[in-house]
Amino acid sequence: MSNAPLADQNLAQLANWLMYSAIAVYLLAFVAACAEWAFGSRGPGMRASAASPAVRAAQQTPVAPSRGRTRSAAVGGATGSSTQVLAPPATARPEALVTGTGDGPGAAGGSPRADLVGRIAVSLTVLALLLHFGSVLARGLAVSRPPWGNMYEFSTAFALMASAAYVGLLAARRPVRWLGVPVLFSVLLTLGLAVSVLYVDSAQLVPALHSYWLWIHVSAAIISGGVFHTAAVVSILYLVRDRWERAVAGGGAEGRGAVLWRRLPSSQTLDKLAYRLTGLVFPLWTFAVIAGAVWAEAAWGRYWGWDPKETWAFITWVAYAAYLHARATAGWKGRRAAVLGLVAFATFVFNYYGVNILITGLHSYGGLPTN
Repeated sequence: MSNAPLADQNLAQLANWLMYSAIAVYLLAFVAACAEWAFGSRGPGMRASAASPAVRAAQQTPVAPSRGRTRSAAVGGATGSSTQVLAPPATARPEALVTGTGDGPGAAGGSPRADLVGRIAVSLTVLALLLHFGSVLARGLAVSRPPWGNMYEFSTAFALMASAAYVGLLAARRPVRWLGVPVLFSVLLTLGLAVSVLYVDSAQLVPALHSYWLWIHVSAAIISGGVFHTAAVVSILYLVRDRWERAVAGGGAEGRGAVLWRRLPSSQTLDKLAYRLTGLVFPLWTFAVIAGAVWAEAAWGRYWGWDPKETWAFITWVAYAAYLHARATAGWKGRRAAVLGLVAFATFVFNYYGVNILITGLHSYGGLPTN
C-alpha cells in the first residue's frame, strides 16, 4: 500500500477556482489588448499615414516656383508674387517602412486613449499571471509534489511560463505590447484545452515519477517551452510583416491590414528578437534533455533507450541546434530561419501532445482522462 499522502481536496478546489479566475482575467486582458489595436487604428498617427504610397509621394514632392516669378517667399518676404516651396509632411516615406529597424509605433499607434487601454491590458495580464501562479502552486500543495505530473498540470505550467515570458519582456522595458494579442490568445487556447479536455483530479504520481528529478528535468522543459513559444509567436509575426514589407517595396498596395502591420516593429527587429529568445533558452533545453537521460538511468537503468519521448526530445534539440547553427555560421536570416524555427517549435508541440496521446512508450503516463 502506498504511503503517499492523499490529496487535500480543499486546496485542490482552490486551485480549480483560481484557474477559472485566471482564465476569466486573461480573457479580459485579451479583449483590452484587442481594443488597444482597435483604438490605435483611429489615432491621429494612423489617420495621417493611411494614404496610399502614390498620395504620400505626391505630398512630399516640392512645388517648383513659376518661371515668371524669381523671388521666393522665404527670401523677399511673403508676397503674392512668389510661390512657396512646400515642405515634406511628417508622415513616413514608403521606403522607411521597409528599411527601418525601429520598434514601430506599437499597438497604441500614438493614440493616448489606446495607450491607456493597453496599460489596462498589461495590468490585467499581470493579475491573471498571479492568479495562474496561485492555481499551479495550490495544485502542487494539494498533493505535496511538483504540479506537473500529468498533461493537465504540464499544460497549465507551460501556459504560465509563456505568460511569464511576455510579462518578463515588459518588465525588462522592452516595447513588446504588440505581443499581447497573440500570446494571450495562445495562453487562453492552451488553458481552455487543459480544463476542458485534459483535466484530471489531483492525485499522486506513478512510481517512476517519484524522484527529485521531476523538479529539475520537467521544470527546465516547461521554462524552455514557454520561451520557445514566445519566439514562435514572434517568428509568425515576422513572416507576416516581412511579406507586407516586400509587397510595399515592390510597389504593391499596402492592403487593408496596413493599419496593423505599420504598428509592428520592422521585420529585422522581429527576426532578431526571435533569434535572441531562442539562443537565450537553448542551453536550458539542452540541460533538460541531459537531465532526462540521467533520470532515465536512475529509473530504468539506462541513459537512453530511444523511447518515443526521448527520440522526439532529441529531434527537437537537433531542430533548434540547426536553427542556431544556420544563423551563426551559414548566415541564415529572415524567412528561411523563421520557418526553421517554427518547424523546431512544431516538434516540441508534437513531443508533448502527439507522443503523449498517440504513441505508447515508457513515458505514457500523461494522466489523460478516461471515460
